[in-house]
Amino acid sequence: MEHGVEGWKEIEGGVAAPQGFYAVGVQAGIKYPDKYDVALIYSQVQAQAAGVYTKNLVKAHPLYLTQKHLRNGLAQAIVVNSGNANACVGDFGDQSALAMAEVVGMYTAIPQDDVLVASTGVIGVEMPIERVLVGIRAASSELLGNVVQDLKGQAAQNDGAHRAALAIMTTDTMVKEHAYELPCSQGGVIKLGAMAKGSGMIHPNMGTMLGFLTTDAAVPSSVLQRLLREAVEESFNMVTVDGDTSTNDMVLILANGTSGITPSGEDMLNFETMVKSMCIQLAKDIARDGEGASKFMEVSVSGAKTKEDARKVARSICGSSLVKAALFGEDANWGRILTAAGYSGADFDPSIVDIFLGDMTVARAGRGVAFSEETAKEILGHKEVQIRLALNGGEESATAWGCDLTHEYVTINGSYRT
Repeated sequence: MEHGVEGWKEIEGGVAAPQGFYAVGVQAGIKYPDKYDVALIYSQVQAQAAGVYTKNLVKAHPLYLTQKHLRNGLAQAIVVNSGNANACVGDFGDQSALAMAEVVGMYTAIPQDDVLVASTGVIGVEMPIERVLVGIRAASSELLGNVVQDLKGQAAQNDGAHRAALAIMTTDTMVKEHAYELPCSQGGVIKLGAMAKGSGMIHPNMGTMLGFLTTDAAVPSSVLQRLLREAVEESFNMVTVDGDTSTNDMVLILANGTSGITPSGEDMLNFETMVKSMCIQLAKDIARDGEGASKFMEVSVSGAKTKEDARKVARSICGSSLVKAALFGEDANWGRILTAAGYSGADFDPSIVDIFLGDMTVARAGRGVAFSEETAKEILGHKEVQIRLALNGGEESATAWGCDLTHEYVTINGSYRT
């Protein structure tokens, strides 16, 4: 799949697609038997790294450890478990997160400070750490076997990266993994791989979502940090499923430089576009996979005075329970859309706003217009619905993504802990 003038395309391999990266997923029985629940990502060489984390004041134990390990901007492995969030369990949680890093470091012969740790699952329950560590040992053994085979030129295609993407899922119903390849003007290619999880407890400032990106480009940590923050603002922070922000969210990126390419000029611009496009793709995947969701919602806002005003309006509409319920019921209730924009905190004049469902105008200059209810219901009956607002007060725009609110969402979250 080509992506415009940048020339990058989608390839196979997921998070292990870039040179020098490996990934595996194993079944450790953390919460359920026969579920992949421990993932390990490994770089053959120490990588430049950066991270963005939840803004929730309550943070999971592995998040604190990862922030500590990333102070020097370097990392070589990421270990992730699902089935338990390792959050709000006191000293035991800190010790469990550290033990995960220690075991990876011991088995892969890298400093434990170069191991980043993430968890996802139920909050407030002690980690079954012995099972987790058994899983990490198995993952490390398999991964190192793949590295040895690769060095001997014997490695065959395997599904390790796909199993890693499966292992980080909780209530997700679809795997979220992609890989892109960017030809460079200086010759050669840069590859970017990624995987993410997220379905519920998703709200701007990152909800219960994890995202991991890998690249074989040579990019300094400081540049990665700036780029990742920009990408997250345009992608993961523009997704909302249910208005809840989790304790465990993080997005990490590792750049190991094994392509031998240090992008600059036009190549760097294209690389940055590719990273942002990857994050947007993953954000859309998360919105489409919202817990119990039957419809995907894209809200585009134009004509705002500032970028932040555009983002506030788009996120507010996507996050409105009444808008989400109307989408589920296929009710063209444009008043709920305008109301959600009004309490967003953005500065705009409601009397000049135009609202569209798909290509159909439902309000102009802040007032309803005659439209076909049958056509509106048909538009809202699609699996993917676009809502557009023209604020007509400036030049800035933004897009947010979400989903409808269904009976199934309540069913899923009424019994999540058990």
